[in-house]
Amino acid sequence: MKYPKSYTDNLSVLNTDSFDKRRFKEVFEMSPGLQKIRGEGVLPMFEPLLADIWASLYKMKPEITEREVDNVLKVNKSLMERIMKDEYFVNYRNFTRLDDLSSALATVKFGERMNQWLAEQKKEDENFQKQIHELHTIQRKYEKQEWQENTKKGTRVSEENFTEVMTKFNEKLQWMLQNNSHSLSQALAQAMQETKQVKNSLMSLLGGYSAGNGDAELKKIPLRDQILLAEKIASNKKMKEIADWSGRFKQIARNKQKFKQSDSIERSGITLGNDVERLLPIELGLYIHPLTKNDFLRRFVEGQTMQYEQKGQEVLGKGPIILCLDQSGSMQTLDAQSKGFTLALMSIARKQRRNFCLILFSTSTQILTFEKGKIKSSDMINLAQTFLGGGTNFALPLDRALNVINGSRFKHADIVFVTDGEDRVTASFLEVFNRKKKEKNFKVLSLVLGCSIDTVEQFADKVIKIKDFDEEGSFTAFEI
Repeated sequence: MKYPKSYTDNLSVLNTDSFDKRRFKEVFEMSPGLQKIRGEGVLPMFEPLLADIWASLYKMKPEITEREVDNVLKVNKSLMERIMKDEYFVNYRNFTRLDDLSSALATVKFGERMNQWLAEQKKEDENFQKQIHELHTIQRKYEKQEWQENTKKGTRVSEENFTEVMTKFNEKLQWMLQNNSHSLSQALAQAMQETKQVKNSLMSLLGGYSAGNGDAELKKIPLRDQILLAEKIASNKKMKEIADWSGRFKQIARNKQKFKQSDSIERSGITLGNDVERLLPIELGLYIHPLTKNDFLRRFVEGQTMQYEQKGQEVLGKGPIILCLDQSGSMQTLDAQSKGFTLALMSIARKQRRNFCLILFSTSTQILTFEKGKIKSSDMINLAQTFLGGGTNFALPLDRALNVINGSRFKHADIVFVTDGEDRVTASFLEVFNRKKKEKNFKVLSLVLGCSIDTVEQFADKVIKIKDFDEEGSFTAFEI
């Protein structure tokens, strides 16, 4: 909408400064969600209202301005006064203050709920509906005019008409805010709860398997990508399911890696070195005692202190990881689980700086390679939206895996092969594959979901039969 110049000088009803206005403009351009809400705004001055909602959530000390605002902004002032007086508003700000992502997400959710609340008031009050209709009629009229080129008298009349309508509407709105306050409070509380859920899901999706690093991982990603991915989670049920499964599986992966390390320490004997975390208790005692401390330090520098040896008998190695994931039609019901499982494996690769290759297969294949397990936000969205469908062909992904292993970056890679289907593999293919496996020194762990393992046993070193990914047997893959 085009507004008179006097209205565009300052469209905020808060104590916003040039930084706040510039920052909101940047966030607005990054956020498809904010742009969509602006377009759906029930009120003509909805974009300035969104800017003030954002500022109230983001700024350190937001305050309603004491200056007299133009009549067309009094509606926004009434709404902002109500929002900032909400009994839970201070708690909301504890979550969003100086947090670019949280304040942007909360603004989208607040805007959605505000639109819904206003729409409900329209349905229940015919007079209120007529007033909003009148506002939009004037808005459409002004959009067709070149106000700056009108005569002074003509502009003055238009502004006066607009002001009169806005004043009457504001009086009606204040009455509704007073008499329907509880429903608005519920809407705002729901908006903030949804914001927190989306951010938690985003941290589950982006975090590694180490404890407490979801927020740290988030800060490594450009804000534009954070917002885009968060809004995808908010609007796409499948993305949220994948994020939730990813968070669960990463926690399990973290525990499995810890257990494996501990188990290998108990079983593997003693060696010499200078790894502080693996030093024997007796060596730590020598460090503490003043008479033996210098001798300990000399041996430690030379790598001659006694420490536990970590060489457990593992099924798989420590090289790159190749995941062959069945995406035949029957896997559709487990798709969200399988994607969460994939991201958990990738988090191990990222933490241990191991290259990761995902081979999606049915009767065709799609190969995705991630250096050191790093995945971009756009790749994550594409992965969530990809499902091949069709039948099952084992030889196809195994052949692709051999080609990948032949590449320099995937020497000594190991394969995790996941399927819920059955297929026959020719004797000649098995002979070539198993010979290559011995030559290239790689192993295959296979997870079979509820079907025969006869064929898989012919090329896998270890086969585990499971019902779904949320079963103890599938977590063996996290020991890779």
